Amino acid sequence: MPLTLTVNGTDHQTDLPENVPLLWVLRDDLGLTGTKFGCGIAACGACTVHVGGVAVRSCQLPVGDVWDEVTTIEGLGTPAALSAVQAAWVEHQVAQCGYCQSGQIMQAAALLAEIPDPSDAEIDEAMQGNLCRCGTYPRIRAAVKTASAKMKEV
Repeated sequence: MPLTLTVNGTDHQTDLPENVPLLWVLRDDLGLTGTKFGCGIAACGACTVHVGGVAVRSCQLPVGDVWDEVTTIEGLGTPAALSAVQAAWVEHQVAQCGYCQSGQIMQAAALLAEIPDPSDAEIDEAMQGNLCRCGTYPRIRAAVKTASAKMKEV
């Protein structure tokens, strides 16, 4: 029986087994390749998406266990209208190699939805599960602070 998922506001059906990780449904079945495969054991954060607004590691979440709407990096903003977090990432030129950045952005967006004005310690704690091989952590923290300030202006 097909499984229906709402991803970025659109309903999709998949015939894949319920134990297939959400990551592979997003990338291989739906063609949403912004979510990256990193480690496959939920330790690096490259595959972070939102399910019902909660940041989750899609490489370890079976598609049958998805409990709410899924938002990927493609659904966070558009090229013409970046989200506050995406715009701050560009402003601070956070990305170096860029591989981890969709997961970093999704984690930061979930943090700011929960804590609109996080301290440095709260940012560090929330972001610690997202690894950046290039070490752009100071720029990530600065971008989160900038996004927080921009979100208050709206």
